[in-house]
Amino acid sequence: MDSSSQTTASAAAEAGGVSSGGNGAMIHHQLDDLSPMQSSAAAGVSAAGILADDPKQNLTHVIYSIQKTLGILHQLYLTVSSFNVAAQLPLLQRILIDDGKNPDEFTRNVLNGCIANNQIAKGKTDAYKGLRRHLLEELDLTFPDEVEAYREIRASSAAESKRLAQLQSVLPNGDVKVKAEN
Repeated sequence: MDSSSQTTASAAAEAGGVSSGGNGAMIHHQLDDLSPMQSSAAAGVSAAGILADDPKQNLTHVIYSIQKTLGILHQLYLTVSSFNVAAQLPLLQRILIDDGKNPDEFTRNVLNGCIANNQIAKGKTDAYKGLRRHLLEELDLTFPDEVEAYREIRASSAAESKRLAQLQSVLPNGDVKVKAEN
């Protein structure tokens, strides 16, 4: 091996952290510590010296480099195949994306639809509350004693429900309080 190829091989070895033998052969256990790019570059630089000295050693390095690259590609394949984007997107969003539409518009439309449905439901409950209030007012004019007894029953029932809710850690809306674990 001439002095210029020895200098190039030693420079590549220093850059990659690999030492070369007297004939330019790379030591295998040190190739394991290199990235595929570094090992390929180091093998390529030292290959000039190996070609002149030992073709079998050159073939061994090429096979080793290919096997290492295939191992890394296999790990990459396993990582990519374990990530399933389709399972994370709702069906309608996948259909929209396949049709070339913006999924943000879909999300905006769904939220606007939910808001509209909530406003409709709130309007209905407000209407029933107004009807109940109007009926109680009309009944109070017609049957004042019975309405007063009804209101007392409702008040005692509400007080009992509130007391039970406090004992059972239930919120007024029916949800259960979850105690924080220490």
